Amino acid sequence: MATIALDIGSNAGRSTAAPARASGYSMLPRPHLAYTPEVAEATAPIYEKVRHLIPEIEWPVLAPVIHEINRLKKERNAVILAHNYMTPEIFHGVSDIVGDSLALAKEAAKTDADVIIQCGVHFMAETAKILNPDKTVLIPDMKAGCSLAESITAADVRALREKHPGVPIVTYVNTSADVKAECDICCTSANAVQVVESLGAPRVLLIPDQYLAANVARQTDVEILTWAGACEVHERFTAAELREYREIEPSVKIIAHPECPPEVVDEADFTGSTAGMIDWVKTNRPEKVMLVTECSMADNIASETPGVDYVRPCNLCPHMKRITLSKILDCLLEMRDEVTVDPQVAARARTAVERMINLKS
Repeated sequence: MATIALDIGSNAGRSTAAPARASGYSMLPRPHLAYTPEVAEATAPIYEKVRHLIPEIEWPVLAPVIHEINRLKKERNAVILAHNYMTPEIFHGVSDIVGDSLALAKEAAKTDADVIIQCGVHFMAETAKILNPDKTVLIPDMKAGCSLAESITAADVRALREKHPGVPIVTYVNTSADVKAECDICCTSANAVQVVESLGAPRVLLIPDQYLAANVARQTDVEILTWAGACEVHERFTAAELREYREIEPSVKIIAHPECPPEVVDEADFTGSTAGMIDWVKTNRPEKVMLVTECSMADNIASETPGVDYVRPCNLCPHMKRITLSKILDCLLEMRDEVTVDPQVAARARTAVERMINLKS
């Protein structure tokens, strides 16, 4: 088998938002990575999962990076948490724990690893740090933000409290640590209705996603007040677009994320969190399905659901796509881009997150 050398030492695209973490790893030379017979054998089971997504000609470039990341994880006692929106080579190649925001939050609270690599966006890494104050939490790109999280600030939440005294505030987990610290409890799209009703209040503020709030309001008698935030991926879907897909493919099953506008949800056969959507497909095994969410999730679930044909309305999250194999390798090699949260903020935010985690199903 031919040996293919890779040069991944370029700084192109590297985040400059934070300096390298001061440690003995910070100036290590880049390893010389090659697609050797050993690497080919070690990564063959991974390629079997993704061969329908990644052309064989590309695997000799990806496999050495995947192999080195997995080696370094053991050396650093690190764990990689990967959101369902990660690309297949990350999701299937190097992740230890995958899932939606709720699953990752729960697993972050339980891990015994010394180092947590968050392959997702910044608020997820903050949540991991909030739940693991004594562990090192890294994110491969500090610029991996979130339009929804950036739509509201801690000052905005304090103003809402003044305007609505006595009304409990539920914050979607897709918010910064500063915002979580100002709220009573967190929620995810999977448990938002349960969280809202657990408060026993006639009126609740559910922030910052206006569409999630509107969809929750239709499932509860609690009066829902909200904020004008939205996910830039899910708000782009339209009901007309879904109807056009049904005209073209009358047998298609459409499942949507609750961050979509209510009129989009109305056109869907099922609505749920990313984990709920995956479970629905695995349980129902439709002949043809369209996932109304970030594009990469269809790629990741396809390997686990043979025989299901996916219609792919490809809305990509530009923030999630900042996370790449090369950046993960740099992150582990240099132990850089550490996520920190002010201890006082973290303590208050932890209360809101743990209230959510500790809710009985």
